[in-house]
Amino acid sequence: MTAASADEVLDVVDEHDEVVGQLRRGEVYARGLRHRCVFVLARDAEDRVFVHRRTATKLVFPSLYDMFVGGVVGAGESYDDAALREAEEELGVRGLPRPVPVLKFLYDDGPGGRGSWWSQVYEVRCTLPVAPQESEVAWHAFLPEAELAERLPVWRWVPDGVAAWERLREARRG
Repeated sequence: MTAASADEVLDVVDEHDEVVGQLRRGEVYARGLRHRCVFVLARDAEDRVFVHRRTATKLVFPSLYDMFVGGVVGAGESYDDAALREAEEELGVRGLPRPVPVLKFLYDDGPGGRGSWWSQVYEVRCTLPVAPQESEVAWHAFLPEAELAERLPVWRWVPDGVAAWERLREARRG
């Protein structure tokens, strides 16, 4: 998180995802307050999943792998707008189709964790050449889902991304 992103204002929400206040991102994180995030599963034309490793300089979950792009929802911003903004920023593309909402859940990082956040999960097809932000993404590839599944127990993954992945898999089975 840069100084500029620490100053970004977020909506603080309750257990029902109702806005109860607004604070700077740095304070929301420091106090472990509930906020909103988006997770976007990006697939290429061959149905492979975009997987990346976060840079070591990231404040939250540095150097861990993730199968989603996304991030926090700004104050007054809709989940849908945040999903498109974050996906285009992290993939380094413009003109992406609007991500499709799939499910929503309340993630809780547990005792001693970073808090909890409402998490809206999306899917999008990205047929454009990607150019991820070097400040955010240390490595990336589009992986077949079977290969991603093989790497889950081997690589160190962001915990909220794993929670979103498991819920997405469950929703597809159900």
